[in-house]
Amino acid sequence: MNDQAHNLRQKLNRIKHDSEAKTIAIASGKGGVGKSNFALNFALSLTKQNKKVLIFDLDIGMGNIDILLGLSPQYSIVDMFEEHLSIHDVIETGPNSLSYIAAGSGLSKLFHLNDSKSEYFFNQLQEIIEWYDYIFFDMGAGVTDESLNFILAANECIVVTTPEPTSLTDAYAMIKHIYNKQSKLPIYLLVNRAHSRKAGEQTMTRLQEVVEKFLNKSINPLGILPDDRCVTKAVSRQLPFVTYDEHSKVSRTIRNIVKQYLQDITTIQEQGKRPFVSKLKRFMLER
Repeated sequence: MNDQAHNLRQKLNRIKHDSEAKTIAIASGKGGVGKSNFALNFALSLTKQNKKVLIFDLDIGMGNIDILLGLSPQYSIVDMFEEHLSIHDVIETGPNSLSYIAAGSGLSKLFHLNDSKSEYFFNQLQEIIEWYDYIFFDMGAGVTDESLNFILAANECIVVTTPEPTSLTDAYAMIKHIYNKQSKLPIYLLVNRAHSRKAGEQTMTRLQEVVEKFLNKSINPLGILPDDRCVTKAVSRQLPFVTYDEHSKVSRTIRNIVKQYLQDITTIQEQGKRPFVSKLKRFMLER
């Protein structure tokens, strides 16, 4: 066991909660919409509100949370299986005590586990589910039957889109697919890279109206992030934009989104009351 894992375990043992972490899947209909960058900065902003947060990078083949952080993880989730490590060993620590688990190469194996490895994975997840306030699953773009398991098992899903027509179309397809499988799952919409507040609001309203008209469902507006050059500069420096320039427009906006989100939190809907690991197990074993 490495020293970091030992220290993390000792620290978390002292702060174990009485309830499970809220699990949130972050998804997008297409790639290139800034989903992982949003996930990272949203999670980091939550830590600055004294929340304990873990990001689980599940973007098969494109996992980049560690790259966006400019860090080199010692282990990934793939190593947990190949070297039979504890999940504590593969949890890395980022800025402001943000925890993350890197995707690693060969992540697709995670979705095709045999019975013994599946049970091992479920047991490891259960080990940490009460140690955090929030656990984010950064999903790959689009949806597969395998990745859908995590989305359906989560308490909530955040769908990230941009105002581009193709992004909107793919976001709607993603939302439709989710609701066809789990009609009670709360879905939030985040509009990224809006050139103006008006353009972002139009995008939000358009998708909300289409979902209500054709799916007879409501999606929750999470917020609108502006198209800010700070984001590109931060990515090139391998820093979260809220760290690179906390006074930038996009940083101020995401802090306001987080504060509003925390104020608006309500009791998890009925579908979310079942423990996450048991829900994930049911979905994974049924397929």
